[in-house]
Amino acid sequence: MSSTQPFLARDFQIHWSSLTPDHIKPDVTAAIEIGRTNVEAIKSITPDEATFENTFGALEVANEDLDRAWGRVNHLDSVANSDPLREALNEMLPVVSEFSSSISLDGDLWRVLKSFAESGDTANLSPIQQRYIQETCDDFRAAGADLDADAKKRMFEINSELAQVTQKFGENVLDSTNDWELYVTDESRLVGLPDSAIAAAAEDAKSKDHEGEWRFTQQFPSMYPVLQYAEDEALRKEIWEGSTTIGFTGEKDNSTLIWEIIRLREEKAKLLGHSNFADSVLERRMAKSGATALDFTEKLHAQIKDRFHAEADELRQYKAEKTNTSPAPLEPWDTAFWAEKRRKELYDFDDEALRPYFPVSQVMDGLFALTSRLFGISISPASAEAWHEEVSYYDIHDTASGEHLGSFYADWHPRESKRGGAWMNFLETGLPSPRTPHLGLICGNMSKPTGDKPALLTHREVETVFHEFGHLLHHLLSDVEIKSLSGVNVPWDFVELPSQIMENFCWDRESLDFFAKHHETGETIPDELFEKMTAAKNYLSASGFMRQLAFGKLDLELHSNPAAYTGRDLDEVDREILAEYKAGLATEAPTIARRFSHLFSSPVGYAAGYYSYKWAEVLDADAFTRFRDEGVLNSETGMSFRKEILSRGNSRPVDESYRAFMGRDPGQAALLERSGLA
Repeated sequence: MSSTQPFLARDFQIHWSSLTPDHIKPDVTAAIEIGRTNVEAIKSITPDEATFENTFGALEVANEDLDRAWGRVNHLDSVANSDPLREALNEMLPVVSEFSSSISLDGDLWRVLKSFAESGDTANLSPIQQRYIQETCDDFRAAGADLDADAKKRMFEINSELAQVTQKFGENVLDSTNDWELYVTDESRLVGLPDSAIAAAAEDAKSKDHEGEWRFTQQFPSMYPVLQYAEDEALRKEIWEGSTTIGFTGEKDNSTLIWEIIRLREEKAKLLGHSNFADSVLERRMAKSGATALDFTEKLHAQIKDRFHAEADELRQYKAEKTNTSPAPLEPWDTAFWAEKRRKELYDFDDEALRPYFPVSQVMDGLFALTSRLFGISISPASAEAWHEEVSYYDIHDTASGEHLGSFYADWHPRESKRGGAWMNFLETGLPSPRTPHLGLICGNMSKPTGDKPALLTHREVETVFHEFGHLLHHLLSDVEIKSLSGVNVPWDFVELPSQIMENFCWDRESLDFFAKHHETGETIPDELFEKMTAAKNYLSASGFMRQLAFGKLDLELHSNPAAYTGRDLDEVDREILAEYKAGLATEAPTIARRFSHLFSSPVGYAAGYYSYKWAEVLDADAFTRFRDEGVLNSETGMSFRKEILSRGNSRPVDESYRAFMGRDPGQAALLERSGLA
């Protein structure tokens, strides 16, 4: 593609400065036309001339240009949002949605594919080609290929409506997050806050021409230290009340959008012959049905609920003792504060004591050294244009062969033009033979550098870095000859295994020494501090466990039984569903649903699938027992994980991949033991 179509350019290193909003409409339109021409060519194939290459093989590459262009548009929407970009994206969103729907709902195309899939010619194909045919046919059926004409027409409409309403949901979350700010002018209100949080707030205020003040936002690195440490209860309350405005103010109120999204998803599921959206989504995942996922969630809930309620009672008792009052439910802006005070008292441990050991560059260097040893790779900084000056770029090579396996961008700090949270994504999917490299990215919203100090991360942020890098390795180390079966293109209740298993290395002494080094002295974490850190690891473990279960429970209930809830007050529904999943608070917190981007900012996303974090935790805790037993940094174990899990993608059923690595099916015992809840 020429430089006049930058969103379609096939250069491996992307020229981000050329990807301007004015190119979105013409480039995406051109990509759709290319895709349409390719699809028409497949539709013209007769049964006599049909081969894998001119049917399914041709479909595999038919829309590469659109995938490339639209992927770049959506990535920029996540990291460099602007009014012109948003306007161009929203103009093309229904066009892209309509074209994408037209492929799976094209009766003539489906007849060609189905005819070849049912012919005897497939018996001579390779196992991965046969799997691709089966997966593609299942995709078509799941999208409505077998529906009648009227139902297909309605499916077109639903897909377009869902794309637009979920995009609006995400925009409301971003905009309402950016709308909120608090300037503190009295330094005495900051008592208790760590120096790092105070310095960051001062720098943030200065950047807004409020020198001498302190600015707080609803970005996690800004707001959470206040809730955790600030002695000023009124300040904590202001910050907490600010969090309740996200997705819940004026024109940015997501309440009605949520019910509209759920209604559209339910209608789509019914068109496809499913009883509910959860069953429709989970049919081809490990759980297979909404009922199975809900049963999984509720069984874990039953195992930890007593410990969860005991932890809540202990925290109430603790506050009562310290304030000479009677035990009573805490305010939502008090829970993190009193939990942190009690943890310090019990374990003489403060998260902030670890920060100096986690400068982000050192964490990355150590992470690279650790994963290089485990997985037989080398990772090195490289030079490439990026979408922001803070973004770094790296190459990954195979140690044995020297092959360039892939490259990636890392973008770690918050900006107002960037959505919240942390995520991994891919921009190009490579092939093993002949080798073409993958291209991916990892993004987060971590603590920023302040003054002359580097960005010093909390241990929780370090876990997030490792988590997202696990996702990245899953894609960049993939060796699958069909791109749509490669990397992270696996069932969503398996996709979190490679990411979550990496978090275990943040707690092991041997692996910590690879990356946890003081930014001034280079010393590793002292034994005494490490012992305090590990002793405090499972403090309020049941509460953290229950929080994740609650998210999954809310998600599954809304998408399994919408008739019981749709149109009602969202907060009332939240309280009803999660009555046994929350500790009572003095002030009821609004539901997280209005800002729950995982569920509602894309047509599917993690909808009916949030349980998969806990599902995959069962897998990762169990799988890590092999690393623990054979040596946490044992390269033979690491190479086995690379061979059987990371490199395989969806080239075979993922339960087979798990058994190939572990030699057996997973069990829950390791997770409960790791969490101190066995």
